[in-house]
Amino acid sequence: MCHKVIGMNKKEDFISLEHVHKNFAGVHALKDLSLSIKKGEIHCLAGENGSGKSTLIKVISGIHVPSEGVIRIGDKILNRLTPKQAIALGVQVIYQDFSLFANLTVAENLALNTNLAQNKKLVSWKKVYQLAREAMDRLQIDIDLKREVGTLPVAQKQLIAIARALMFNARLIIMDEPTTALTGKEVQVLFDIVRQIQKEGISVLFVSHKMREMLEISEKITVIRNGSKVAEGPTTDFDEKLLTYHMTGQEFTDEKYIITTESNETPRLQLGNYCGNGFQNIDLCLHKKEVIGITGLLGSGRTEFAKALFGMQADTTGTLRIDGEPVQLSSITDAIKHGIAYVPEDRLSEGLFLSQSIKRNILATTLDSIGNKFFLDKIILTERATQTVDEIGIKTDNTDNAVNTLSGGNQQKVVLGKWLLTHAKILILNGPTVGVDIGSKSEIHKRIRNIAREGDLAVIMFSDDINELVHNCNRIIIMHKSKFVEEIPASDAEENDINNRLKELA
Repeated sequence: MCHKVIGMNKKEDFISLEHVHKNFAGVHALKDLSLSIKKGEIHCLAGENGSGKSTLIKVISGIHVPSEGVIRIGDKILNRLTPKQAIALGVQVIYQDFSLFANLTVAENLALNTNLAQNKKLVSWKKVYQLAREAMDRLQIDIDLKREVGTLPVAQKQLIAIARALMFNARLIIMDEPTTALTGKEVQVLFDIVRQIQKEGISVLFVSHKMREMLEISEKITVIRNGSKVAEGPTTDFDEKLLTYHMTGQEFTDEKYIITTESNETPRLQLGNYCGNGFQNIDLCLHKKEVIGITGLLGSGRTEFAKALFGMQADTTGTLRIDGEPVQLSSITDAIKHGIAYVPEDRLSEGLFLSQSIKRNILATTLDSIGNKFFLDKIILTERATQTVDEIGIKTDNTDNAVNTLSGGNQQKVVLGKWLLTHAKILILNGPTVGVDIGSKSEIHKRIRNIAREGDLAVIMFSDDINELVHNCNRIIIMHKSKFVEEIPASDAEENDINNRLKELA
């Protein structure tokens, strides 16, 4: 049952959707959904992947025409809305890829749409830089206007996208999963910008599945599941547990991964004074069944350390032993040969062959063991892929479907599954649930804990998500300025304490 909206400021609605349905070939993507966003309101739209969030965004921005229902913007009542109409009425969408031209400069990206709208045949570079500088000044940000956008970090690309949206008299800015690739500090900068926009009377629809961020930034939350609105109300009506329940229809228990290791047992991984580009003087003992977490601020060296353990940095010094035997990791091939598996943070560019089938992606690491060098045994291929899909809970009805047809959570399960097939000894997880919704995240966490506890796998989890580390690791290590600076056992690990410690180090 939905919450009643009470205690909200009596602002005038900017946009409202009334009893909207959207069907695709008999599939009900949106079902009788009503939603209103007030002028100058920060409104969060919450839901898991596949809940209908993207469809709703496209209805509001005019890309999809509702099968039923109406849209009200101000005094206009519309059965359908085109993208051109939506923009003219003040609706701007900032998608996850920001829709920027990587090979153009900041100034060119900011001024391009204005020049196109004015149908200019000749470019006045003085005017281009004037427009760009005015857009930057409005947000009080300073980015080199002559830099190519492709060379900028994600956080700055996002600010450029926001500045561009404001150039077109935006009255509603929709931000689609805006914090997926941002650090904690960058998220706070974004939130400051969002609040600044709100002061100008501009509405913001913040689309996310990250509960803490929703609770921090929003005034009102609408939760959708399977295309229907299941909860709505002022943010003060919600907490993380209630949001999780509404988003998934399930209740999850918080438990810590506490496990006892034998002190006289040979460590699965042992590092002594291990040094490389970005990290130094690392000493570490990791035993079978352990899941240890490593976190740190941007620039702490943790990403370089993770990649070095997978043979992506050949010029390391110090000692590295696996099951007591000294090992030199000069390449990824060396790492795989010695039983090390790596799940990267960016599954799209580093972990998957997006146009290839789910089956091919799952079996990519073990093809050499199926058939011989001339022929592959198709029966074994299908059996092994199907077994992995079932065991790890990948939601698909056909392993021959392209992997890019899966949700983010299921794509991440494919990456995890293909490495588990290698019977790895050490599993390195770099941001294992980035961009994954709460339901899939819980399933992935449970799978990781089970394979560590029930087998002889050792796991290292690198993550910004402190809550993820607290509930899945038997100890947590903080990295700072290329070194390990603190180790916390699971029994003592508290999220607020670790976050406060990281703030002290900032």
